[in-house]
Amino acid sequence: MTLRRRPAVSAEARRCAVYTRKSTTAGLEQEFSSLDAQREACEAYVRRQPGWALVAERFDDGGFTGANIERPAFQRLLTDVEAGRIDVVVVYKVDRLSRSLLDFARVMERFGKAGASFVSVTQNFSTADAMGRLTLNMLMSFAEFEREMIGERTRDKMAAARKKGKWTGGPVPLGYTVQDKHLHVQELEAVVVREVFRIYLEERSLLSVVRLLNERHRSTKRHSSQKGRLRESRPWTKGDVLRTLRNPVYAGLMRSPEGLHEGEHEALVDRVTFERVQALLNPGERTWKGSVRNPEYLLRGILRCGCCGSTFTTASTRKGKNEYRYYRCVKRDKEGREACPSSPLPAAAIESHVIERLREATRGSALAGEVTRRVRVQVEGRKRDLLTERKGLPVEIATLSSEGKRLVETIADVPGVARQLVEARLTEVGEQLERLQSRLSAVEKEVANLDVVAVDAGWVGRCLADFDAIWDVLTPENRLRLVRAVVQRVEVNEPENEVKVIITDLANAEAETPYEEAV
Repeated sequence: MTLRRRPAVSAEARRCAVYTRKSTTAGLEQEFSSLDAQREACEAYVRRQPGWALVAERFDDGGFTGANIERPAFQRLLTDVEAGRIDVVVVYKVDRLSRSLLDFARVMERFGKAGASFVSVTQNFSTADAMGRLTLNMLMSFAEFEREMIGERTRDKMAAARKKGKWTGGPVPLGYTVQDKHLHVQELEAVVVREVFRIYLEERSLLSVVRLLNERHRSTKRHSSQKGRLRESRPWTKGDVLRTLRNPVYAGLMRSPEGLHEGEHEALVDRVTFERVQALLNPGERTWKGSVRNPEYLLRGILRCGCCGSTFTTASTRKGKNEYRYYRCVKRDKEGREACPSSPLPAAAIESHVIERLREATRGSALAGEVTRRVRVQVEGRKRDLLTERKGLPVEIATLSSEGKRLVETIADVPGVARQLVEARLTEVGEQLERLQSRLSAVEKEVANLDVVAVDAGWVGRCLADFDAIWDVLTPENRLRLVRAVVQRVEVNEPENEVKVIITDLANAEAETPYEEAV
């Protein structure tokens, strides 16, 4: 590729910056990529305009979604525009700038305040005139519609697959492996799953199942997380047993938003056994039929006991038509008051206290921007590491594959003990290849998920920026989502009437408040 020398920008010329973007990283390593093609077309357009001149700096975002504006090169571009260093922003197509109508409107407002205009070279319009601005808004509406339709089609496709009983991904249940996107029975693990169901039907106690499993040295599943981290097997807990017993996959069923459907995979327990277990777990009701966990406990998983350090679990009681929600210390529930003196906490009171703490933290502070910035930095750093790893993994796989082929070709000619050594090495190479291919798949998945993380960070930032107005109109699911994103943990020392709210990843953001203020 031949590089052209750019002329110096005169004081009278309109200073033009070319912005390019590609949603994925595929093909960026090539000598002439999609970003280069976009840039070449834009630079040619600028050169045809009298009195226009290109600025020296490049603004290229490779591997970043257009669903938000949290992109490093785009943020630099905005900074230069608002500093008065750029007069015209040039893109190949409108959706290279943004696929969100709301974000685009805000960007255009910032361009307007800075006296900068915007040009799309393939759609032949400019925001310098009223017709161009009207056309632009119409195009952006269609771009956002297209993005939403893609998301809906993806969700519908996964829901349709689950209705047909197909495995659509996620943590692989104990007792199964995944091959060619299908669940297959892993017999050694399947024995443990059947044991869990059998013991529970005999003992009728979750704690008894935990005790017996651990006495027999049974352990949970060893697997790689979505981020590629290896999660080692460990002793069973009450939660592990409960999740296993309630998992319809073991009865040959697959869950979708509309309920349960016959799965393509082999069941590990018969349907009668599964239903008997559900009846014992949920007397008087059959909540296993596609029920969703109650999202109304805002502090589930992040509430800690200040006396013993245990987590709080959720509970409720009903008196007449009224239901009363509580958080209870797990250690006290299991071992009694002698182990922990914490009494049950009224859920409404402690949740209201935490919400008020968030209101205070968002007023007149940079919390929203700081949360968004920190996530963006983390995402960018993680993506760089993953892309580096992804580049090296195919090389390792190719090297091992070549070694495996050589071993296969020579094994027939090797006699005696030497043959056994070759066979052992061949087995080792096969295991290494499996691990590397699994890791490559995990890396690809995490790279794709990072854009989702960035989008979620942008949503959290917008919610925090206008917390007072937004909180009351959020759905219960989105309230839970926001609290989980911002609050790291809440520590309650009930006997001392103390509450500590720790904001996620933010220094000097802790607050200790008497619990009696929340009551």
